[in-house]
Amino acid sequence: MFRVKVLGYNGEKLEFMCRTDQSLLDAARMQGIQIPYACKGGGCGLCKIKIEKGDFERGVSSKEVLPDTERDLLFTLACKTYPCSDMKVRLPGD
Repeated sequence: MFRVKVLGYNGEKLEFMCRTDQSLLDAARMQGIQIPYACKGGGCGLCKIKIEKGDFERGVSSKEVLPDTERDLLFTLACKTYPCSDMKVRLPGD
């Protein structure tokens, strides 16, 4: 299990635990942290977050909602992101 620190809306700081076989979105929602989402399949882009620190694996997602330029800047979709270390992430709009 890895610790994920979240820089949330309006400077809110939250934290949750996530297994390597669990997406950040699923783990966060199971622990009461609300990350917007719609499809959970990597196609809508509503759960886009920015990785501030940590290692992760990224599953398949649409290049239309997460183009290579954003991937290079460490943006990812929470529904398709799996931790490989403790992490710090930033929610959209913050």
